[in-house]
Amino acid sequence: MDEILRVEGLSKTFRLSRKQQKIERTSRKEIVAVDNLSFTANKSEIFGLLGPNGAGKTTTLRMLATLIHPDSGDAILDGYSVVSQPEKVRGKIGFLTSELKLEDFFTPNYLFDFFSHLHHVDEAISRERKQQMFGRFGIDKFAEVKVANLSTGMKQKLSLVISLVHDPGIIIFDEPTNGLDVLTARTVTDYLQELRSEGKTIILSTHIFSLVEKLCDRVGIIIDGQLTHCDTLENICGGQSLEDRFFDIYKEKKGGEE
Repeated sequence: MDEILRVEGLSKTFRLSRKQQKIERTSRKEIVAVDNLSFTANKSEIFGLLGPNGAGKTTTLRMLATLIHPDSGDAILDGYSVVSQPEKVRGKIGFLTSELKLEDFFTPNYLFDFFSHLHHVDEAISRERKQQMFGRFGIDKFAEVKVANLSTGMKQKLSLVISLVHDPGIIIFDEPTNGLDVLTARTVTDYLQELRSEGKTIILSTHIFSLVEKLCDRVGIIIDGQLTHCDTLENICGGQSLEDRFFDIYKEKKGGEE
């Protein structure tokens, strides 16, 4: 397989404020979000990180997207280090998170053009790509409608399109279908499969078993910041459903800490 991403011992610890300690009902002053995480992903592969809320999935993806700096370890994306070459990494990836907030008073047309310019996309290529992607997702009918007046699903589709204006080879999605209605979610998952067929590598995080079963070539199971398993679904599940196998792994992990 043609390896395009290598994650090597990524770790990240956050300090907890008094308010956070109270919310978490803990006296700990620090929390280990990601603990010595290592895995690889290949070209033209959808790799999933599966785990419960708070497992460290989002922190991992944010480190891969160079939004936060790891305390230790590194990740090499298409030959570039997230630690020492973050600007090179940003040119190679698209990053989409459900927390991406679009400014209410801008239009899809303006936002697409702005981010195309930000990524130095040739104007002719940008126009062609906009026409194709806006038509693909039905954004063309709302191209001059302010974001404030778009539906939640349309905002999510616009966020997806904006994250791909520069046609990146590696696409990082944090909970790509979170909060979407079934029609929009299907549109997004179908497009992810199309991107894989075009040779793109997709790294996604999710807690939805059916999404992993539908999309992922391989999956890493992450619990309490640690990767417990990383393989194909067939090898991980061994004839069980993914849901049943996950909860067996979860119980083993939690039981081993008691």
